[in-house]
Amino acid sequence: MMSSNYTAIDSQNVSGSVPAAADPPGQVAVKFTESNLQTFPPSSSQGKISGASGPPRDADDSFSKPVSGSDEPQQSGWFRAFTIAAYKPYFDVDTSDVLERIKDSLLPFTGSFSEKTADKPDLYGPFWICSTLVFVAASIGTFITYIAHKLQNKEWNYDINLVTWSAGLFYGYSTIVPLCLFLVLKYFSAPSGLVQLLCLYGYSLFVFIPALCLSLVPWEIMRWVVAGVAGFMSATFVALNLKHHIASAGERWFLIVAAIFLLQLALALVLRVYLFNVTV
Repeated sequence: MMSSNYTAIDSQNVSGSVPAAADPPGQVAVKFTESNLQTFPPSSSQGKISGASGPPRDADDSFSKPVSGSDEPQQSGWFRAFTIAAYKPYFDVDTSDVLERIKDSLLPFTGSFSEKTADKPDLYGPFWICSTLVFVAASIGTFITYIAHKLQNKEWNYDINLVTWSAGLFYGYSTIVPLCLFLVLKYFSAPSGLVQLLCLYGYSLFVFIPALCLSLVPWEIMRWVVAGVAGFMSATFVALNLKHHIASAGERWFLIVAAIFLLQLALALVLRVYLFNVTV
């Protein structure tokens, strides 16, 4: 039964999917426009389940990204010392940095090398300096002995021990002496960085490269002068750069500096006897 206030609905005159009732008297009629519904579900499926779509917006790819921008496994504690990443910062230097430090090693009386390398010591320069010394010592020694034998019409044989002996001397000295000094300074409560000591001693050996080249001069007195000057420059360079730091070790700081100076002179003496002196 219908109320007297309503009339019958003509579905043909009303657009839309929902039938509309007639407007009561005094009210405005509301007409529904054609519905523009989309197909459900959408044709291009999205979400985590669909394999054809791209990654969802809320996808977390933190597990697929390497930590700290590196794909190398991160180690901690003592295991880090056996990884390449632990030594990368000590080889991150430019050519200008290495040349500047080499120049400072040839000016031993300034004593500013330790201050300049305190924030960024490197092992790149010391490694190549020692490698160059091994090559120069072996090649020059071999060349001189070859010429000497030929001039005297004697048979010449290459001595491989010259290479192994030079490598053991330079690599061993630039590693063992800084390590021992590191332990001594730590005992006297004046610890210094091990890498900084390795850097200092490595660059202190550069002066022996031109000295070895000058050993080609056949005069014996000239070889003694070259070895003495090179040893004095190297010893002064190391001693002056460590003087201010070792002074905080107490009253024995002078003995430590003197021992460092004499040990560097002893190295020059060994080089003079075994490398600067070439005989048939």
